[in-house]
Amino acid sequence: MALLDRLPRHLFSQRGWGLLAAGAVSLLAAQIMGRRDLLSLSILLIVLPLISLAGIRLVKPKFQVYREFNPSPVETSAATTVRLAVARTGPVTGRAIMEERLPPRFGESPAFRFPARSATGGTSRYEYHLRSSQRGQFLIGPVTAEFTDPFGLSLHRQAIDDGETLTVTPAAVELPVTGLAGARGSDGVTATRIRANPSDDDVMTREYRHGDPMRRVHWAATARHGALMVRQEESVTTPEATIILDQRFAAFAGGPGTGFGGNAAMEGHEMVTSDTFEWAVVAAISISAHLAERNYALRLLDAAGEPAFLRSPSAPEPHAEEYLGTGGLQSIAESLAAIQLSGPHHGHHGHKEAAPRSPVHTGPVRRDSSGAARDHAGGQDSGPALFDDLLMDKLSAHRMRGPIIAVLGRLSLAEATALAPAAGYGANSFAIIVAERPSDFHDELEALRRGGWRAAAVSPSVPVPAAWSHFDQGGAALDAAAADVRRGAGVAR
Repeated sequence: MALLDRLPRHLFSQRGWGLLAAGAVSLLAAQIMGRRDLLSLSILLIVLPLISLAGIRLVKPKFQVYREFNPSPVETSAATTVRLAVARTGPVTGRAIMEERLPPRFGESPAFRFPARSATGGTSRYEYHLRSSQRGQFLIGPVTAEFTDPFGLSLHRQAIDDGETLTVTPAAVELPVTGLAGARGSDGVTATRIRANPSDDDVMTREYRHGDPMRRVHWAATARHGALMVRQEESVTTPEATIILDQRFAAFAGGPGTGFGGNAAMEGHEMVTSDTFEWAVVAAISISAHLAERNYALRLLDAAGEPAFLRSPSAPEPHAEEYLGTGGLQSIAESLAAIQLSGPHHGHHGHKEAAPRSPVHTGPVRRDSSGAARDHAGGQDSGPALFDDLLMDKLSAHRMRGPIIAVLGRLSLAEATALAPAAGYGANSFAIIVAERPSDFHDELEALRRGGWRAAAVSPSVPVPAAWSHFDQGGAALDAAAADVRRGAGVAR
């Protein structure tokens, strides 16, 4: 049996190899002993496995596979249940050993027998569980079947389906409530006045109409107008928030964890990401969920003003910018599943930063030997124009309709100065710079703050909720300065 175990398993079973070995022994004995009966037996023992092998190659059994993920998509670190239903649609053959091919990160591929003992109606059903600690799109399958002929002599292995893609989305973390709502209220709801009968001297009231409740009568306006007046009706409008997600390779590459980071896409390629960018992705989904729970309509853009998910292979609608409700939040999560760094692979990549001082930077300005503030872009072109007219036009179109939140990687002083005026378009404006050495970005933070942003630089080791709560911790003077800028600011175009 030890010898049989060493023989190739993709042609014959142990039974088939045993018949071939017995046939060879019989043939040798027939030659030595000169007996025709042994010759006939040897031919039969040799030909039978060969005929079985040819038959199983020519008449291949056909199967149909149904695969379902529940839930789908699934968040990182959460389990999804995979349900398989396999039915035979071709000629009846012997039993089969099936295996579901999985990416290496999911561990050992599950194997099962077909037909299952609990098979009903010719369909066998199987179930197993998957869990991924990293986001991405992963090809689950195909199912490969190793089946035998009715005599169990020969073997054949083939893929019986194409597999399906499992989308693993980043999981949102709960954020503390901050003063981001501005004039719209802490719950993100703003009231607008609808004037059915406009008046220059009283825009808050209108004439009484039959059926209006008496509790809404405005007696002062009634005395002034000499007619029965009621308080104006209120209607609730949906507040809006804009999230700017930086995706530049030059802004996030170069630190620990940078590279083709362990997130296999369905084509088998690895996504270009880094520790800092993964932090930004979690921040983006967490902020989106935080605002969506407060009834905000969301708009997501990249640093150039284009749709944030234009280059994401997992985006259901790559050209979409606006998202609303639970369905919109789900679309954002799916779009973030396989988003990766884009743009020229240079710029910050070779830049050396000073040793980190503090996760959330409040330290002194760091300058080079010439006394000038460092340019964190390293003086190199980082691709398309950033924070310019296209982005400003997009923000201007929704001016003062809600907060603007920018989740940024490393940026130069010139880039920070270009982005700074964008704060004038938001009811409140927040900027988070995530970098391995946040203490090097004092000048950039000051440039943003002078423009009206509430800004902070953090390391990827800082939890997202802690970074988010920084906007409400000891920032009274900062917020007052930002408000003063916005009050008198308009944005020069």
